Amino acid sequence: MEITKDIKYVGVNDHKIDLFEGQYEVPNGMAYNSYVILDEKIAVMDTVDLAFKDEWFSNLKKVLGDKKPDYLLVHHMEPDHSANIADFIKSYPEAKIVSSEKAFAIMKNFFKTDFKENQVVVGEGDKLNLGKHELTFITAPMVHWPEVVVSYDSTDKILFSADGFGKFGALDVEEDWACEARRYYFGIVGKYGGQVQKLLSKASGLDIRIICPLHGPVLTENLEYYLDLYNKWSSYTPEEEGVLIAYTSVYGNTKKAVFELEKVLKEKGVKKVVVTDLARSDIAENVEDAFRYSKLVLATTTYNGEIFPFMREFIHELAERNYSNRKVAFIENGSWMPMAKKVMLKMLENSKNIEYCENSVKILSSISDENIEEINNLADELL
Repeated sequence: MEITKDIKYVGVNDHKIDLFEGQYEVPNGMAYNSYVILDEKIAVMDTVDLAFKDEWFSNLKKVLGDKKPDYLLVHHMEPDHSANIADFIKSYPEAKIVSSEKAFAIMKNFFKTDFKENQVVVGEGDKLNLGKHELTFITAPMVHWPEVVVSYDSTDKILFSADGFGKFGALDVEEDWACEARRYYFGIVGKYGGQVQKLLSKASGLDIRIICPLHGPVLTENLEYYLDLYNKWSSYTPEEEGVLIAYTSVYGNTKKAVFELEKVLKEKGVKKVVVTDLARSDIAENVEDAFRYSKLVLATTTYNGEIFPFMREFIHELAERNYSNRKVAFIENGSWMPMAKKVMLKMLENSKNIEYCENSVKILSSISDENIEEINNLADELL
């Protein structure tokens, strides 16, 4: 695939994978992106997952022909991008490895060598001249590893964004970008919103025409759309007005209250209400929706003096990713000593700018007439 006249795509599609990073379902596979800049000096931008070594080297050779690369740029040291560094140097021993100082330290952990004879260490603002193309490096620590750098090609106006602007899904499958990019972002990068904001601030002064991420499609049109979403996601700003109701239910009574609330909200004119059973749905998609919408209702039972395990894990995932700037409400159920709301509030105590609804619903085993009134009052407050 040709990105520009001088820049070629040599990445691979992975349809063998079932769980990315051992936890995220990827029914449409993954793309491991790699690029080559053909100039007076030739630069290869990252490698791919070890399982696709042969395919990647084949792609490289098709682009290079008899030429030899001068540089291997390593933007990020996760093995899905760096696994073939040692084999690359075996094939091209004269090539230089260009990366951050921290990346070379991590490289030694993986390969038991930091390739000292091949090192070119770069930091903030450093440049690499390839001839017609000049690359400027921007440090991006904790987006989402500490060694990350991104690079900007001032000739073709390309940002090589490492894992930024990445998404789940192979490149030979057509699907909505935002859905799988959002799930990818909040699952993998979401904890580091502050660091992403710093990177966006640095990049704001660049004339960017193309974004080349390490996962997902190359972005060439309507870049304002992608940049706006990343700004919202990383600043923990709700993307849409709407209510997510996340629940667990043992014998169905909490579930009845949840669907009663959904009905009342829709009757009162709320256009977007999403209901999810945490025990029977993908947690990464639930986390994605919690950050997507402006309001969240947590409904669960008291369980062993605590809360139901699926709800506990869900709230833990939100808190770990700095869940903030939302309105939150509670529905709790307990036959003799309801504790769920107290436990959930405790789990969210470090979340910032959370507006808790004054109204809540407390079920004692099964729904009462009083609970119906509480649900109506809660719906009014959510409005």
